[in-house]
Amino acid sequence: MGFSDATRDKALEIIARYPADRSRSALLPLLHLVQSEEGNVSPAGVEFCAELLGITKAQVGAVATFYTMYKRRPSGDWLVSVCTNTMCNVLGGQEVYDRLSEYLGVGHDETTADGKITFEHAECLAACDYGPVMTVNYEFFDQVDPETAVHVVDQLRAGERPLPTRGARLCTLKEMALQLAGFAEPREEAMADGPAGAPTLRGVRLAQDHGISVSGFDPDTPIKSSRGDAAPAQAAGVAANQPARDRSPAGQPSKAQEQSLKEAK
Repeated sequence: MGFSDATRDKALEIIARYPADRSRSALLPLLHLVQSEEGNVSPAGVEFCAELLGITKAQVGAVATFYTMYKRRPSGDWLVSVCTNTMCNVLGGQEVYDRLSEYLGVGHDETTADGKITFEHAECLAACDYGPVMTVNYEFFDQVDPETAVHVVDQLRAGERPLPTRGARLCTLKEMALQLAGFAEPREEAMADGPAGAPTLRGVRLAQDHGISVSGFDPDTPIKSSRGDAAPAQAAGVAANQPARDRSPAGQPSKAQEQSLKEAK
């Protein structure tokens, strides 16, 4: 396929972020950009990236086939991944996967006939304390069972965007790929944050109960970049839009954390 002028302009913007002699470093976000328009990385997408960076299609293809987040064939709006690794498997992850596979009529790395959902098993989703875990476009649905998993995919097929257990609101695969390419999500509602789960807050709770803090830590102190200038506040773990009143003194939980702790108790 041919790529739009808007996509080409964004591609040039991505490349301009890197020194001229390191332009090939732009390949990863370029592949996400291609996926944001196509829904996958096609041979045309590979050629597009190779042309812009002055490298071979084989070099682009080697990267695109290495990372599983780049899809090499048409994918649905919703990538549903079920963890079937040891911990989630013991807790019922395989049963969730088998039920969804039967219900959707597809297996691993396959897309439903209506083109809406691409299904896969995942080796690990790094959330063992919430197992069994399922993600939709990499956003978490924790402690699912076969029926709750079916309910989520029913909502997706009906055009709804169910709220993940924690984290940001759902974006389609193309919307998410544009973010991964380094462009801001234009939908305000997509950036609303979800609650933190009790296992995530366990360390904070223990630190609070035992008066533990890191000596001299100040969350408002910017981190120095390799160039010597101050990095953005986000690099220090402070959200750019977080009101100052919600930021906590060194070693103390913020108001948001305190609220989550109360809910967890």
